[in-house]
Amino acid sequence: MERPKYKGHLKLLVLKILSEKPMHGYGIMAELERSYGIPHPSPGTIYPILSSLKRSGLIETVGEGKRDKRLYRATERGKQYLEEHAEELEEVLRMAALFREFARLGGKELAALLKEVFLSLDRLSDEQKTALAREFSEFTKRVRLILLGEIPRGDGNE
Repeated sequence: MERPKYKGHLKLLVLKILSEKPMHGYGIMAELERSYGIPHPSPGTIYPILSSLKRSGLIETVGEGKRDKRLYRATERGKQYLEEHAEELEEVLRMAALFREFARLGGKELAALLKEVFLSLDRLSDEQKTALAREFSEFTKRVRLILLGEIPRGDGNE
């Protein structure tokens, strides 16, 4: 999901979840991860979204769940909002599906590796940096060829 709309996308997904059945905050977090591939949404992200949706009249609390956890559900206004923003919701669902597939293909590991490289740059020798630049260049070329439909055979004889 693109960063500038990330919270807006999450708001729509949370509202969609709550339009299907009442849930508590941690249940919403689990559902976001399970159904939409959102990795470990934190309480610091979800609870402000719930507060904002509640202030807007799009959700309401419906009592307490197990162990005194507040349950939330979409209001009629919230369901109407989803209908009015169906096109945007479809785009969010498409982006979530792409994110899930990217993660399945190893995108999470790639992102973690790039972060590790980035945080290590000030400790690397010039030789290591040169080797990384060469690997990045080759990797980028191979990925672009795949995107163009040229699938490497994987036998080293490309």
